[in-house]
Parts: sequence; structure tokens; C-alpha cells
Amino acid sequence: MSPLIPLGLALAALGLWLALRLIRESRTRAQSRASYFDAVKLLFEGGETRVQPTGFPRMTGRRGGLAFDLQAIPDTLTFRKLPALWVLVTLPEPLPLEATLDLLARPSGNEPFTKFATLPQSLPTPANLPKEIAIRTEDATRIPPPDLIAAHAELFQDPRVKELVLSPKGLRIVILAEEADRGRYLIFREAEMGGTPLPPSRLEPLLDSLATIRKDVLALKDPA
Repeated sequence: MSPLIPLGLALAALGLWLALRLIRESRTRAQSRASYFDAVKLLFEGGETRVQPTGFPRMTGRRGGLAFDLQAIPDTLTFRKLPALWVLVTLPEPLPLEATLDLLARPSGNEPFTKFATLPQSLPTPANLPKEIAIRTEDATRIPPPDLIAAHAELFQDPRVKELVLSPKGLRIVILAEEADRGRYLIFREAEMGGTPLPPSRLEPLLDSLATIRKDVLALKDPA
């Protein structure tokens, strides 16, 4: 028997083992991504989750009589230092506002989750906000009063809070939930994220902040 036959069988077996391992790892990653919001479901009174083309879920649910929407958006653009996973926490309940006010930390102009760059008017950053916060609107004459933003300036003390949006359609907070492992990304260019579900302790304060901001906005219309 040719000595090449055992070698060929060994290589074939190795190739099959590697293929099966890749399939298992791919399934595990897909399951991890799809269950990214599973741990926070207990914060809501019912809800619905559907997996997006990215493999990450989008979840809607009600809390305290309000409807919330959660999205996880991976950002693997090469100009970033590390690939990132953004979580968009939205309260899509209409508000008596006449213009959008968008506060974005350290804008690069390439954020995949925001329409910040499309808003035509830039505003100065108030003294009670970090200097790296940029502010835009479509109409500076119709934005909420400065006192409203000042009352919630502490939100940006968390360096992972990226954006706060107030608009007639509702409110949104965007956070940096995760970055890819530096070592694995630099060596193997591996950008896997979302292996651990979003913890309720990370999300709950954001939900409460949105509910409080909404209450304050409504109080502007009806102080009583």
C-alpha cells in the first residue's frame, strides 16, 4: 500500500474535524447573538424579539405603561480602533417637542446608528456637559429649554453613553455595550461580540432615565 494513502486519510480526517468544529462554533455564535437580550426580558411586561440580518435581536416591550425598543448594532468599520457593539434604547412615544435635539459624544461622522450629521444646525456645548459632547438640531429656535438638558447632564458622566436624542417622535439613548477583544482582533482580525447577554443592571438605569426625561418634557407642556 502506498504510504501516501494513510497520509491522505489523515488529512481528510483532519479537514472533516475542522469543518465540524467550524460548524459548531458558527452555531454557538449565532445562538449567543440571537439571545443577547434574553437576560433583560425580566425588566418588561411581555415583549417580542426578532433576529435581524446581523444575527443580533431587536426587542420591543412595555415597562411602566411605556413602549420601549432595543436594538443591538455591530460596527466593524476598519477605521475604528476596535469593532464595537452599540445598543440603542428607544422610547418611541410621541412628545410635545417641535424640533429634534441630538447630543453626541465624540462624533466621528461615521456612526452607523445616528442621523446626527444630517441635522443642519450646530449648537454650543453648555458648560454643564463634557466638552466632547456635540449638539445639533434642525431648528435652534424650537429646541427644549437648556434647563431640561442640564437636569439630565449626569447621563454623560458614564463614558459609554454615546448619544441622547430628544425628538417629537420620542427619546433615545445609545451606549457602547462592548468592544471586540483587542488581542484576538489585532492578531486574528476576529471581531466576535455579543457572547454574553446584556445584563439587566446595565439596561435598567437607561430605561428609568428615558422615562424621567419623558416626564420632564411633558411637564413643560403642562406644569401642573
